[in-house]
Amino acid sequence: MATTPILQVLQGYLKVTTDRQQLVASNMANVDTPGYHTKDIDFHSAMQQVMNSDGEPRMEPASLDVTNLPERPDGNNVNIDRESMMLSETQLQYQMGVQLIKEQFHELLTAIKEQ
Repeated sequence: MATTPILQVLQGYLKVTTDRQQLVASNMANVDTPGYHTKDIDFHSAMQQVMNSDGEPRMEPASLDVTNLPERPDGNNVNIDRESMMLSETQLQYQMGVQLIKEQFHELLTAIKEQ
């Protein structure tokens, strides 16, 4: 199925937010794992990759250790409050992406009906 450039970008945006949500959930699941370090995606760089791709979004990247977070004596640096906030933020970003895609399809449907 051929897609418009904006739909390709939105598809990539949803991929980035989904990947980030999975990392945050993994961080939360490892809150009690000794030596585990919080991971995240460089959201800006990932979106740059999406914007610069010509077609299917290519995600090279992936997770990075988050630095400058306080570690507990067991070496774990997951902060459940931070992760909860990140999860909420990522869910809102995803919902926004879905809404933008809905609007794009609505515009396409309107254009088809007007012909």
